[in-house]
Amino acid sequence: MNARLALLGTVDPGVTESEVFRLALQHAVGELGALGGAIHLRGPMSALRLVSSTGLPPALTRPWEIIDQEGPTAPAKAVRQGRGVWVPVSATLTGQELAWPGTGLAAVPVSGGDRSIGALTVLMGEQGEPTPRQWDFLRDLVAWTEERMRQAPPPSGPSQSEPSGHRERLRQALKEVSVGSWDWDIQGGELLWDEAALELYGTRPEDYTARVENWMACVHPDDLAPTLDAVDRAIREHGVFEAEYRVRRLDGTYGWTQARGRATYDEQGEPLRMIGVGWESNESRSARDALSRALRHMSDGFLAVDEEWRITFANLEAERTLGLSEEELFGRLLWELPTVRNVPGLEDRCRKAAAEETPVGFDAQLEGTGRRHHLRLVPGPDGVTLYLTDVTEKRQHEEERRASELAVARRAVRMGELTAALAKATTSQDVVAAVARRVLPPFAAAGLLVQAVEGDRLHTVGADGYPDDFLATVDGRVRTPGEPGWDVIASGLPLFLSSTEEYAAHYPELAARPERAGKEAWAFLPLTASGNTFGVCVVAFDRARRLTDEERTLLTTISALVAQALERARLYDAEHTRSRELQRSLLPRALPELPACTAAARYLPAGQGMDVGGDWYDIIPLSGGQVALVVGDVMGHGLPEAATMGRLRTALHTLADLELPPDEIMSHLNELVAGMGEESYVTCLYALYDSTTQICSIAGAGHPPPAVVHPDGTVHFPELAADPPLGAAEPPFETVELKVPEGSLLVLYTDGLVESSKREMDEGMADLARILSTAHRTESGAEADLEDLCDTLTAGLLPAEHSTTDDAALLVARLHALTSDKIASWPLPQDPRAAGQARRHVREQLRTWGLEDLTPTTELLASELVGNVVRHAKGPVSLRLLHGAELICEVFDGSLTMPRIRRATDTDEGGRGLQLITALSQRWGTRYTPTGKCIWTEQTLGGAPGAREELPDDALELMFPTAVDFTGDLDALPFGDED
Repeated sequence: MNARLALLGTVDPGVTESEVFRLALQHAVGELGALGGAIHLRGPMSALRLVSSTGLPPALTRPWEIIDQEGPTAPAKAVRQGRGVWVPVSATLTGQELAWPGTGLAAVPVSGGDRSIGALTVLMGEQGEPTPRQWDFLRDLVAWTEERMRQAPPPSGPSQSEPSGHRERLRQALKEVSVGSWDWDIQGGELLWDEAALELYGTRPEDYTARVENWMACVHPDDLAPTLDAVDRAIREHGVFEAEYRVRRLDGTYGWTQARGRATYDEQGEPLRMIGVGWESNESRSARDALSRALRHMSDGFLAVDEEWRITFANLEAERTLGLSEEELFGRLLWELPTVRNVPGLEDRCRKAAAEETPVGFDAQLEGTGRRHHLRLVPGPDGVTLYLTDVTEKRQHEEERRASELAVARRAVRMGELTAALAKATTSQDVVAAVARRVLPPFAAAGLLVQAVEGDRLHTVGADGYPDDFLATVDGRVRTPGEPGWDVIASGLPLFLSSTEEYAAHYPELAARPERAGKEAWAFLPLTASGNTFGVCVVAFDRARRLTDEERTLLTTISALVAQALERARLYDAEHTRSRELQRSLLPRALPELPACTAAARYLPAGQGMDVGGDWYDIIPLSGGQVALVVGDVMGHGLPEAATMGRLRTALHTLADLELPPDEIMSHLNELVAGMGEESYVTCLYALYDSTTQICSIAGAGHPPPAVVHPDGTVHFPELAADPPLGAAEPPFETVELKVPEGSLLVLYTDGLVESSKREMDEGMADLARILSTAHRTESGAEADLEDLCDTLTAGLLPAEHSTTDDAALLVARLHALTSDKIASWPLPQDPRAAGQARRHVREQLRTWGLEDLTPTTELLASELVGNVVRHAKGPVSLRLLHGAELICEVFDGSLTMPRIRRATDTDEGGRGLQLITALSQRWGTRYTPTGKCIWTEQTLGGAPGAREELPDDALELMFPTAVDFTGDLDALPFGDED
């Protein structure tokens, strides 16, 4: 190294800067074994300009002719940091130049006085970053360069005879140009200078007060007066301020400067501010010409126009871009050029920028070039300068990057939406729907098939985008090798098939399947959760497609999310199915067909995600033309509530069979619920309808009232006592009795039908009344079918598209009266004659009803019932016959003692009466009345299943063991009731 520096020391002082730069670069490249080198010097507008290079082709140096001093390049970093820097080649690219060879760039700053004015840069080969000794050599070499630059002669004017050295002098001229800008508040006196202006006017930052006095103090006394006069004249005449004057430098000497500016005014014409620039004018004309040549050869297009918008200057790049020579461009209006004539808003933007004195930039497609350029308009005192930068590739890269970022962002949003949807999915169908909605669109997929293993078969859980006939062929396929779904499940690895040809190559025996499915590419994704692969998710495409690695990774990740959600949903489905089956088993399988009423009912479970509830309904046939209608609601959801509902329904049947009054039944239920625990609460409504009197007795506990719909369409809600729910109520319960006309509707329901989070109960009951008043009859005026009426009510009150959080029960009954011609009753004496009278009344009434076939049996039943009452009971005795779907015989008395059946031995004289009644009747029973009790029997009418045509012999033997040769006349038998 000392030899090279010693050799350079022999160079005569006074050689030109270009020769200094050439020698420095040659020795730097030779000593470091570098590929090439370059020297940049600082110029105006924070730019570093290339002044010399060696070993580097123009294709590499052209983008580096002018570089931003604030940029990431090695020369810029060295100038900013004031020390040697190493920048790897990968960090030097800006996206528009060719790739640099070698490993990196080593740059050392070049100083002039107390600041960096440029940098020397070498391109290193495979040896990489310079060693410490090599860094020392570069610093010593730069020191030699700085010394020789100070000794070099000043640049002379331009010479056409020396083309080889004009570029170095051009760079030197650019280095020497320093333009400062200033902004003067005319009203307030504040004067703002940038750093270049501070240096130009010889002012230290610590001495700067931002007042106009700063400037006046530095102007030569001989020049101050005429300069101020020029300022005053420019302000008065609204013209341009131009002046050349001397200013004092920091070393105490004076140097010539030039200044140019223009004032702005308010609406009244008063001057506000003056904005301008200043620069040294000591330089020779050659430096200014060199600047012009630098602009002419710069990589960006450059145009200058005067105040009339005519072109005064165009560099080579502008000529190439616009397709015209400098001679053709000079003097022409800017917007008359064919290339820019159709640029939208060019003239308006230019004029606006000039009027507001504000730079503006925008992209434009220049006609005929096929390229996209960025146009930057910079207004000045004499017109506007226009920079044209080709940004075609840059914008393409930006658009591609934005498109990629947008795709990634959208995909991330989709993933977030999918995760949220899967978290909310309750059932397997919810999972399939979420995947179809969130996965298929981003991947432009056309089909989804989700299958799960059940035993040795692969069953379809859900699908989207496949024809039904194809789904039927793939559902329930037995485990077999050579089946893509089973192969993926067995391996636990995804399978991607990009075309039908690839599918046929993997599965030749299934080559016809893609055509039936209408798909041409597939992604078979295993569904694995808790270490178990239990199914496959197939994402299919309707055209051949090869997924990228990123897409395959994303689909595999999605399949893991789907597997977790589907496993959870399948467990829910299984438990929910069991719960539903249990609940359905606890509800009536079918409603009984009764003469007192016809009915229809509905049970509507809560929406998805809700467990089974405890709502129920029931119809219980009772004696004497009576029927009990019940609806109830166990508060809460779950299997315990459903079980409680089953227990209560069983208890209610037992209590109803005892034919207790409604209030007593509610009291017994209240005790039962209270014994279940503090957290058990039940609402219930019990309605007892007597078809013989058309009286409906209603008792409730915390339940909404029923709706009574009269034949004319009037809807009425009976006012019930506000009793608390069962388990919290305190008996006695209040009973409300209603007279119900023939054909009226009694509608019982739970709160889930009329109440929700979006609707108060009063609003729901009003909606119920409105629907009932219009739907209880058809358009022809006939009574509406009760099944259709139930559908209308549920559709109107609980639309399918609205999910509910509570289950609901609905029971609609049309009540029928037993008319007076079907009822016959007689008072009987309280003596042995009563049985004979009862038989006579039975014979006569059955003859009137045309039921002579039932006369012997009914006479025998009536005789036995009346005889028992006369012997063992007390109080008024009466007989009643009811002719409905069955023949009912009732005997009333004033005693509360209930008969009990027992087995009589051969030697017992009594005890066979109830056995006889059991043998003769379809069924029999007793019930309490307000004045005593009633014993009743029920017989099937003649011709109906189970009807008896004649008295059974064993029945006669039970009652008359000594009777022989019975002729059919019961009055001839020894009843013991002869008058």
